[in-house]
Amino acid sequence: MKNRSRTEIAANILESANGGATKTKIMYKSFLSYSQLKEYLSVLIENNLIEGLDGTQTYKTTEKGLNFLKMHNEIGELLQTTIKK
Repeated sequence: MKNRSRTEIAANILESANGGATKTKIMYKSFLSYSQLKEYLSVLIENNLIEGLDGTQTYKTTEKGLNFLKMHNEIGELLQTTIKK
């Protein structure tokens, strides 16, 4: 696996948590260690991109997080078309 930027890792986490997921599921889907996941989750929660559902160990991507994902994917597509030319 190639080295990923912090933005790519954040996008992977948000994608994994879309619709709700536990820390373990997010960790495995995003290819992160537990300590890395804790660090990223705190930053994402602080910026209201992901939220912990009350009474459960489940996390869910917020509307703001979905917006971030959409923009991240659009930028990725723009870069791909630029490289191909």
